[in-house]
Amino acid sequence: AAIDCGVPLFDMKRYTKLGAGASWVGEYGDPDIPEEWAYISKYSPYQNLKAGQPYPKILLYTSTQDDRVHPGHARKAGAMLKSLGYDYFYYENMEGGHGGTANQDQLAFRTAIEYVYFAKMLMPLSD
Repeated sequence: AAIDCGVPLFDMKRYTKLGAGASWVGEYGDPDIPEEWAYISKYSPYQNLKAGQPYPKILLYTSTQDDRVHPGHARKAGAMLKSLGYDYFYYENMEGGHGGTANQDQLAFRTAIEYVYFAKMLMPLSD
């Protein structure tokens, strides 16, 4: 199993507080309205992470300069995974926007990271 989680919108309780998040209320709902939060909380990844689940070692990646989904979502996801006892891979590109890269070289590098991740997770070497 593998989870490739790029530039994630992870914490739906607080997504409106970071970057462009407040402009998405019409799409995702308003977590500050209790009736809407009751629904949103059922699918918010951050609020639904639990210890003791068979999660694979997740690959999280983001861009420091993402002007759509704040990189704090990926950082917070990693911190939560760590606090629950899960290992994960994390990559944050210092440049680029929501696509996670600023040029073809960076895209090739990140794509290589993803291919290596999938190879390790889905085709492990036998002993």
